[in-house]
Amino acid sequence: MAAVFLVTLYEYSPLFYIAVVFTCFIVTTGLVLGWFGWDVPVIMRNSEETQFNTRVFKKQMRQVKNPFGLEITNPSTASITTGITLKTDCLEDSRLTCYWGCSVQKLYEALQKHVYCFRISTPQALEDALYSEYLYQEQYFIKKDSKEEIYCQLPRDNKIEDFGSVPRSRYPLVALLTLAHEDDREIYDIISMVSVIHIPDKTYKLSCRILYQYLLLAQGQFHDLKQLFMSANNNSTPSSNPSAEEKNADRSLLEKAGLSESEVELSEENSKDCVVCQNGSVNWVLLPCRHTCLCDGCVKYFQQCPMCRQFVQESFALCSQKEQDKDKLKTL
Repeated sequence: MAAVFLVTLYEYSPLFYIAVVFTCFIVTTGLVLGWFGWDVPVIMRNSEETQFNTRVFKKQMRQVKNPFGLEITNPSTASITTGITLKTDCLEDSRLTCYWGCSVQKLYEALQKHVYCFRISTPQALEDALYSEYLYQEQYFIKKDSKEEIYCQLPRDNKIEDFGSVPRSRYPLVALLTLAHEDDREIYDIISMVSVIHIPDKTYKLSCRILYQYLLLAQGQFHDLKQLFMSANNNSTPSSNPSAEEKNADRSLLEKAGLSESEVELSEENSKDCVVCQNGSVNWVLLPCRHTCLCDGCVKYFQQCPMCRQFVQESFALCSQKEQDKDKLKTL
C-alpha cells in the first residue's frame, strides 16, 4: 500500500516526492537521536547525554538513631514447644514484651492506630490496640548496653503445638521493644520497634527468623525495616553455612507464604567493591530492588540495576562524600 502511494506520488510530482521522503528521513533521525525529547534506548546515546538525561531520582535521607536492637540466638534450636532465645542490644533502658499467638489483623490495625489515633510508646498502648487478641504475654526489663539473652517460652499448660496451616490468622510471636523511661521518648524519634518472628512447629517447619520489623516514630509514622541486598566479606566457616537443600526448602516454604520477594536474599560475590568498575566502594542503594552495588562514580550511568535489570525509580547514598573523606583520613 505504501509502495503504491509512493509510486503515485512520484508520477504526480518528482520534486514533491523527494521533499516527502527527505522529511520522513529527518523525522526518523530525530526520533532515533532523541531530538524531540522523547525517551529512546540508552544504547543509542553517548555517556554524557545519558548522564544528563537520567530520570533516576536521588532521595534526600535523614539520619535517625534507632535505640533498639533485637536478634535471635541459635535460631536452629527454636520451636513452639522448646521456646526461643532473643538477644537485645538497646541504647537506653527498655522493656521487651512478647505476645505469643498475636492476631495478624489486630496487629496491623494497631499500627494504623499509631498513625491516626494514639502513639504506641508503651506495652499497655499496644495491648489496648490489640484488644487482648493474643494467647500469652511475657515482659522483661532490659538494661542499656547489656546485650542480654532472654529465653521466652509458651507455658506448657497451653498445650499449643502449632498455629494451623498457611495462611494463618495468628503470628507465632510478636516482640515489642519500648523505652522504659518517659524522658527518653523525648530524645529519640523512634519510640518503639515491633518484630514479627516466625517460630517453626510441627505443621510449618520454616526455620526460625524475623519476618518483619516496624519502627514506630513519635510523630505518628511507622516504617518497615527491610534488608539491603549487599555484598559482604564472609569469614564464617563452610560448616556454619546452611546446605543447598536447606536453602531450597526454606525458599519453597517462603514462596508458599508469599514472602519470597522480601525475605530471600540474593547471593552475590564476597566483595564490597562496585560491581561495575570493581574499584570504588559501594555506596548507593537502588530502589525498589534494594540492591547496594554501585559506587558514586558509576551510579549516574545506570537507569537499570546491574544485578537484576529492574528499572531504578529512586536511589540514595549510604553516606555522604564528607563522611567518606573522613573514613579515608582515618585509614591513612
